[in-house]
Amino acid sequence: MGKNKKNIFKRIGDYLTEVKGELKKVTWPTKNDLYKTTIAVIVSSIIFGVYLFLVDVFFSRVINEVINLIK
Repeated sequence: MGKNKKNIFKRIGDYLTEVKGELKKVTWPTKNDLYKTTIAVIVSSIIFGVYLFLVDVFFSRVINEVINLIK
């Protein structure tokens, strides 16, 4: 049982060492890249939001018309 505890701590230490090594390989975005992708996300979110709003309004009116026809 004592061997398993040492083994798990060694495995955790190895894992953290590997994580540290992988983080050194990461290429972080430049300020310009971060700005461009942020603008792209904001613009696409607005476009999809407007689209979903228009689809919602359309289907709400269609459903209301169908309900009025049934009455």
